[in-house]
Amino acid sequence: MTGKDVPGLLEAQHAIPQGTRINVTFLGNEDLEMRVAAAKAVKEAGFVPVPHISARRIGSEAQLREFLSALQEVGASEHVFAVGGDPATPEGPYDSAYDLIRSGVLPEYGVKEVSISGYPEGHPDISDELLWEHLEKKASSLKEQGLGAVILTQFGFDTEPVENWIDRVRGLGIDATIRIGTPGPAGIKRLLNFARRFGIGANAMIVKKYGFSLTNLMGTAGPDRFITDLADRNAANPAAGDVKLHFYTFGGLKATAEWAEKFAAKVA
Repeated sequence: MTGKDVPGLLEAQHAIPQGTRINVTFLGNEDLEMRVAAAKAVKEAGFVPVPHISARRIGSEAQLREFLSALQEVGASEHVFAVGGDPATPEGPYDSAYDLIRSGVLPEYGVKEVSISGYPEGHPDISDELLWEHLEKKASSLKEQGLGAVILTQFGFDTEPVENWIDRVRGLGIDATIRIGTPGPAGIKRLLNFARRFGIGANAMIVKKYGFSLTNLMGTAGPDRFITDLADRNAANPAAGDVKLHFYTFGGLKATAEWAEKFAAKVA
């Protein structure tokens, strides 16, 4: 959710299990008060807030401390997501999520677990070599500081690159929980636009597998096939370790939560 999505959170609350982790984004057009208010609303609704900290949008160490202190005051600092962020030029001393983590500031404000990014299909602006280098460095730094780690991936449509990526992560000795980014039910055109924006493969074969047609862009699609296939593959691969899902709510919190509730009941 974004800082503006508090009404949507309350509308979706009935369909979300208590204790669910809900990420709160760090957008450039929102301020500290809005981000903290959203994290507080998540906490008060009985969920676990995971506020994002966008390294390249943090102007100074003092600004980072101010944000973490405000989160701690509302009981929302235990779980955070350290992400590089969009600006081409950092606004302060942190060029990457790794810089943010290795600063050592996070645990001072009650942070116990840090989510970090994973890119099974790569990143349009970052080389694979650098992505893997930073993943190892971030995981190592978190372990050295005694902090828990979660790897939260970009969303995708195809399980094959996801499974290959999981195998490589485990091959590096990284045993953190992996949460696979999964698009919630949304308009087909919107899903494909997001895929193009983030450099995610969405060719005709993959979208057919996902369950929608390129000739019917006005319809909606849910991730039923993707999740079922991923579950089957992980069940057959014990080395995958602890793998869970993270829903990107492109179609809205309520639509995603209600879809997940119905899908869980169907496969129970």
